[in-house]
Amino acid sequence: MKIELKQVTKAFNKQGNAVNDLSLTIQDGEFVALLGPSGCGKSTTMLMLAGIYKPTDGTIYFDNEPINHVEPKDRNIGMVFQSYALYPHMTVLENIMFPLKQMKVPKSDRVFRAHAAAEQVQLGHLTARKPSELSGGQQQRVALARAIVKKPRLLLLDEPLSNLDARMKIEMREEIRHLQKEIGITTVMVTHDQEEAMTIADRVAVMKDGSLIQYSTPMDLYNKASNLFVAQFIGTPPMNFISGDLMKLGESYTFQENQQSRLIGIRPYDLKLGDQGNVIMNATVSLVEPLGHSNLVSARIGDKLVRFFADASYRAERGTSIVCSADLQKIAVFDKSTGQSIDTEHCIKEAFAV
Repeated sequence: MKIELKQVTKAFNKQGNAVNDLSLTIQDGEFVALLGPSGCGKSTTMLMLAGIYKPTDGTIYFDNEPINHVEPKDRNIGMVFQSYALYPHMTVLENIMFPLKQMKVPKSDRVFRAHAAAEQVQLGHLTARKPSELSGGQQQRVALARAIVKKPRLLLLDEPLSNLDARMKIEMREEIRHLQKEIGITTVMVTHDQEEAMTIADRVAVMKDGSLIQYSTPMDLYNKASNLFVAQFIGTPPMNFISGDLMKLGESYTFQENQQSRLIGIRPYDLKLGDQGNVIMNATVSLVEPLGHSNLVSARIGDKLVRFFADASYRAERGTSIVCSADLQKIAVFDKSTGQSIDTEHCIKEAFAV
């Protein structure tokens, strides 16, 4: 099912707009993550899709049909809550069957469909257990099975992995992605965790203060951030920022410090020890942190602290002078006053003109 939000706004009395003039298209069968910090409007957007909240302005379309006034029960939506919301007195099978019972599906049919859904989420051998007898990951699977058993047109996931430990999160990310592709259902996930969004979703909508900041594929968010907020929010460790402009230096480039004009952004994975790149910087080591497979180096370029990765064998004392570099095509440039991205090619031409 294709979903469109056209200039959707949601206001709560005098508290201001929780969502402001949001326009977004989700293609049939696409997996989209709504990503942002607390209070950015992502949960409100999901609840408007569910029909629990009505838009103050604008229109939501399901397959080109306006659904602003369609009740939640009539939208054919499956939803997985952060708390799972399982009935403790019911078995796994009874929990999965519950929405079918509400739909008055004949008992034999709902038992068959519930068993099939349990098998899809690898719980076929646990259908007689109660939720209290399950692990967190298994409870999550029950909630997923219950959401898909009624064959919804849209699947909504509200922070689905937030209650799981690190290992189980990785496992459930794979499970959710596989299941979504297998059944081909349009899916919207709300999360504050960029790693979840980047690893699961086809596209990610980054939100801030009720507004859509950027809507792109995970790789474009990482490599082509449209503004400073996205560049800072996406990536672990976060992007390095240096105040200044590019300056031609022989066959290479360096930075000319300028506190007023621009910020140069470089991902830690793109900043290297040595001068093999064509953008070269002098730095001073602050800290070397062993990670096993590599070392995370913290260094100062001027008054800015930057981080990059070095070989696991690399050793350096605090205060050691080093040279580090990056490839020009890996550099991002942002206007310091507006936060908007600036074309790197334009900065290169300026550097040649200096």
